[in-house]
Amino acid sequence: MTVWDRPEPPTRPVPLDRERIVAAAVELADEGGLDEVSLRKVAARLKAGPMRLYGYIATKEELFDLMVDEVQAEILPEVPPGDWRETLRVLARRTRQAVLRHEWLADLLGGRPALGPNGLAVTEARLAALDGLADIDTVMRAAETVSAYTTGAIRREVANLRAERATGLSKSDWQRANGPHVTRMLATGRFPALSKAVHEATHVDAEESFETGLDWVLDAVAAKLARS
Repeated sequence: MTVWDRPEPPTRPVPLDRERIVAAAVELADEGGLDEVSLRKVAARLKAGPMRLYGYIATKEELFDLMVDEVQAEILPEVPPGDWRETLRVLARRTRQAVLRHEWLADLLGGRPALGPNGLAVTEARLAALDGLADIDTVMRAAETVSAYTTGAIRREVANLRAERATGLSKSDWQRANGPHVTRMLATGRFPALSKAVHEATHVDAEESFETGLDWVLDAVAAKLARS
């Protein structure tokens, strides 16, 4: 039985429900990451005994599932976009925006499908946008391809943000600090393609990089759908 199928216990002296528990857990994660989330800390935030929470949530993994589902409600657009391409683009953008608001979500994206009502609704929106454009196996691969790109790009962006905080160096500061080493390595002539990229490529910010990559992935999906 999943956490969504299991009924909540009746309210007792300190009013509790899963909605309050999850909201407190999301606050803790937003403040300090997933390491700050435990049933004990959530209970303390709610001024309740830790054992009270076990009537609502059996494990920390269940709590994480509920937290993910809570945030996935932010991904669904209020008004469905017009066509499949715009739908997948909006879902990808809103996923990135949700992660930037709740950075810990990057650590829980991917893997097994989210089974909460909001997670299922996001998956439904993604598949419904492609429904009828190709056979179901092609639709599944198309949805998975866009999702994989989105997850990978977001995780790379979050990794860079965390590196900036950990080192105290912005991207440009880090590049300047490591510039002499990179210059010496490129001067060996062993990395001509990399040297060209360093000296000639246009360097863009994370958002532009995300949007460009998303366009290319959607172009590839469109080409595949056209051949199906």
